[in-house]
Amino acid sequence: MKKLSKALGYIAIGFFVLLLAGLTVFGQRDIPLDQLKEKYTNTSSSFLPLMGMQVHFRSEGNPEDSIPLVLIHGTSSSLHTWDSLVNLLLAQTHKRIIRLDLPAFGLTGPNPENKYASPYYIHFVDSFLNALHINKCILGGNSLGGGIAWQYAVAHPTKVNQLILIDAAGYPRKNEKGSLGFKIANMPIINNLLLFITPKSLVKKSLETVFYNPALITEATITRYHEMLLREGNRRAALSLFQNRAVQDVSTIKTITAPTLILWGEQDQLIAVEDAYLFQKDIKNNSLVILQKVGHIPMEEAPNAVAKAIVEFIKE
Repeated sequence: MKKLSKALGYIAIGFFVLLLAGLTVFGQRDIPLDQLKEKYTNTSSSFLPLMGMQVHFRSEGNPEDSIPLVLIHGTSSSLHTWDSLVNLLLAQTHKRIIRLDLPAFGLTGPNPENKYASPYYIHFVDSFLNALHINKCILGGNSLGGGIAWQYAVAHPTKVNQLILIDAAGYPRKNEKGSLGFKIANMPIINNLLLFITPKSLVKKSLETVFYNPALITEATITRYHEMLLREGNRRAALSLFQNRAVQDVSTIKTITAPTLILWGEQDQLIAVEDAYLFQKDIKNNSLVILQKVGHIPMEEAPNAVAKAIVEFIKE
């Protein structure tokens, strides 16, 4: 028995030595916010003090537009996911376009309460719009942002003039491959190692499940996603969000009255295209656009097609 205990002790010591070596060789430190600001802000960037955070957002286009287009990104993303789409929309419309980094992501970072459930995000979006004196908007979102968008439309129907759902979260998952981040977040021990060891190769692998065409995953795109994840506090916030996902009450989707554009990549591996038809069935006033050979984030993979669909929808 003593020999067994001694052997287990040596194994434990060896494990921690290897762990320490791994952290030393492969560990990535958080990137200070000021350093990221230098690289990822521009003249359109602003920071709004809200709910204990400095919320990073951009407001571009026609400042007189009383019903702006507000865009909400997905999990582990940032307002930069809309870059190409926003440039196209600004060239084709006279809209004011507002996009933001959600709490837990981008330059906004974690919230003081460490809360990332749906009710928190709905309250956050409402507080954000109120702070900007926006009483009505066209609200769009991708993935997690799409889920937040439709839930906001349910909670505040008079404030949503039109709704745009791009590969939106909501319905229970079926046979999708699922996000690599969600899978790792539910693996004991390994999930906590991600707070210290978050290799760029892991981000690249995750993006390969998001894009249909891997040739579109540039080094700059991988670097952006990786560096945003390493923003101070974002890894811990993302892990908390991954581990505390709540099942949504999808029956409320049927109460949405705003005209809705449902836009989906047919080859989405994270949220299957079948969900697009569920939204189409449940929302009475809708338009459905399915994009061929496109994955989970169409605004990055096929911005021209997404812009065309949105411009036509807004004009309607």
